[in-house]
Amino acid sequence: MDMKKEDMEQVGKVLDTERVGYAFLYPCDGGARKEYMISTTPENLANFLGSHFMDAEKMIVTDMCDRLILDTFGGFINNCPNQKLCGEIVAKLAPIQMGETEAGEVIMVDRDVADAFFAAEDEAVTMAECAMM
Repeated sequence: MDMKKEDMEQVGKVLDTERVGYAFLYPCDGGARKEYMISTTPENLANFLGSHFMDAEKMIVTDMCDRLILDTFGGFINNCPNQKLCGEIVAKLAPIQMGETEAGEVIMVDRDVADAFFAAEDEAVTMAECAMM
């Protein structure tokens, strides 16, 4: 997969937040699951959940080690082991769900793009290591 400049910049934006995970969105229409690499800051998660409140049957967000951050059912948080984080997300999500405010920009990138970025990074490191031999 060829990486576009915009894709590389978006991956950089996600990584710059220093809180990175994966989001899995299961559409209400039964379509294929969508996967993203996402910034897991409370504000960004609220924007993600709020922007898919009506079109997702279920959403799951994990950290990079596949540990659950939260999951949803019917647009509402179902399980969130870190209650402090959950409170921070709900404080930002509730106004979006109530229609008092719009969801903001979501800092995320398609999982395929993230995987291509990391593969290219691994290749560059390997090439550099080979050149040192």
